[in-house]
Parts: sequence; structure tokens; C-alpha cells
Amino acid sequence: MRDTDTIRRRSARKWAGSRPPLHTHGVVVSYPRGQAENLKSHEAVTRRALAERLAVLKGYDYAGDYDSACVYEGSLYLVPGETLVGVDTAKALGIASSDDFFGGVVPFPFVGTKTITHPLVGAHAQAPEGWSGEFARAVRRSVLPGYSAFSREDAQFAGECLLEQGPVRVKPALAIGGRGQVVVFDAAALSSVLETINLQELERCGVVIEQNLTDVTTFSVGQVQVDDLVATYFGTQKLATDHGGAQVYGGSDLTVARGDFDALLALDIDSDICGAIEQARSYDAAARRCFAGFFASRRNYDIVRGRGPGGALHFGVLEQSWRIGGASGAEIAALEAFQADPALCFVRAECTEVYGENARPPRDAVVHFRGEDAEVGFLTKYTILEPYADA
Repeated sequence: MRDTDTIRRRSARKWAGSRPPLHTHGVVVSYPRGQAENLKSHEAVTRRALAERLAVLKGYDYAGDYDSACVYEGSLYLVPGETLVGVDTAKALGIASSDDFFGGVVPFPFVGTKTITHPLVGAHAQAPEGWSGEFARAVRRSVLPGYSAFSREDAQFAGECLLEQGPVRVKPALAIGGRGQVVVFDAAALSSVLETINLQELERCGVVIEQNLTDVTTFSVGQVQVDDLVATYFGTQKLATDHGGAQVYGGSDLTVARGDFDALLALDIDSDICGAIEQARSYDAAARRCFAGFFASRRNYDIVRGRGPGGALHFGVLEQSWRIGGASGAEIAALEAFQADPALCFVRAECTEVYGENARPPRDAVVHFRGEDAEVGFLTKYTILEPYADA
């Protein structure tokens, strides 16, 4: 077993921002989510901080936010704030493979959202261009009971079908971190919630109507690749209470393996974790098979375990994330540790998001954001690295 101090010493140079001997032949840039993005938001600030760490990891220079008017010398590596839509869009940015960016490329807007997870409610339901019924069939054993819809009429019908079994959760396609989700108990409440969803957004990306679970635990399973470094992980998500009193994403505790899913499954882990890994692996394989033009260097899958109506236990993938996300601070910390110590095979990494000025990160934490965010209030985001106990 490697002690904590050894791991921290060996990765300290990376965490301090120092570079290996430079043979720089490229730059890393942060790619904003769009012209309307608040560049002082916690997402934008965190993305820049992680992009700078990725530059160190690659031995590249960090060049701030992407500037379309700038001519970049050498290779360009992007860290987009969202999943990129369209192979042509990616090519225009110089992205031809997973080696060129930290994130994912999808062929149609809805493919990068949670609406790919469930089938349509019927053969005549409205569907966007590129919809894959094959994908929904391929993952049906790995997801919860639910439907995806691209019109209010289909969403209402789907919800009423599920309401016969118990409460239903309505999940807008573009909402992240658990925000915007509403649990409804009858058809009238369902109709009221659907009326609040932007019609253009609904037709473009859809909405998920899903059986609501209680007593839930949410697992994270994912994989990241930067050059020849590959790290695969599992973990559990934490909840935080935001300034409005809502329970939202509060971070993840990850166990990370050097290598692919097989390296992760070689660990002595319990059956629930093995099941979550296999469900994520199946979902990942189906996405690559069913959506031509999809590729990613960052994959994250949320898998939930909870009880449905009558106490029945359910286990399934909630959604995917093929973009920089809440767990990315921990993902990159693990890659840094593996690069710093080629003999290291496993590590634990924890990322945390906590609300309020009184919250203080541990002394050994790497802080990605601490300050007032215009939308969510005062927030602190940090990562800590620990040895894996059985490594």
C-alpha cells in the first residue's frame, strides 16, 4: 500500500502547476458554452482551471479561452463546456478524434442529453431527426421504467401511463445537477409542469418521464482518456443543499483504476458496484454502436439504486455526460497521479461542491472555485486525492 504522503509528494509538482521539461508543440484552450455564457460563472472558472491542469498533463501551453480570430501554432486541444453537436462542427474546431479534446461529439442535439435513455411512448410519437429505437431497445435492461418525449401531448400520455404505477419524475433534457426536476402525483400536476418547458427546447431535445424512486443511491461510473493515459472509475455521488434549500449535486467520491473497465472490475468490489459498471459499459457500447459520429474522451454515467412503487428495488442508468462535468476535477487529479507515478494502478479522488461562505476546504485540497456565483450564490468546489486502501 502506498501511504498518503507518498502519493501527494509524487503528484505535488503537477498539483502545484509546474511543468515537465517542455517540448511544447500545442496549446490547450477552454471553449465556452456559447456567447451567452457568463464567463465569471463557477462552470466557466472551473473549466479554465481544469483546462490549465490538462495543459500541464499534456506538456502543452495553456492559452485561456478559445479565440476564433487567433491562429494557434501547433496542435490545439479543446476543453468544451458542453457536448459538441455535429462532426462538421468538431472538424471546424480541429477535432478529428478523442485525442483532440476533453469531452464528446454527438451527431444530433438530443444525443448529448438524457432523452436517449428511454423509448418513445408509441410508434406514432414525435421523434427528432436521428432518433434510434435500436438504442432504447439495447439498453432497456440497464435503465429505469420511463419514456422520452418530444411533444407535450406525447409527454402527457407517457406520464399518465406511468402514473398508474405511482409518482413520476419529470426531467427536462438540458437540466444538469438534478436541477429542474419535478415529481408529480397526478395528471393535472404533470400537465402544469409540462407547460413550463420551452416548446422549442422540447421539440429539439425532449423531456424524460420516469418512474420516481425513493431511498436512492446514485453511483458514478466513467472513463477519461488524455493521450495514452486512460483512467476508469466508479464511485458514489453526494448531495448538497443549495441556497434555496434544494438538494443538488454535491460531488463524487471515486475509486479510479489505471486502464479500462476490465482493470476496474479486477478490484474486489461488491455486486452492486459490479452491476453498475456493467450497466454503464453496456450503455456506452450501445451509444457507440447506434449513433454514427459519436466519439468521446470523457464518459460519465449516473446509475441509480432505489425503490419504486410497492418497495420494488430498481437499478439503472439515469443519464450520460460526454462533456466536462462535476467529477472532472477528481478525474484529472487521478490522471495526474498516474502520470507522476507509472507504478501506481489505483487511487481515490474526491470532488466536493458546497454552498455558503462558512464552508472551508481541507488544507490539502485543490480549490477550483470559491466565490459568489450570480446564479447559485456562494459556492466552493475542490478536489482531494487519497491512496486506494488495497493498492
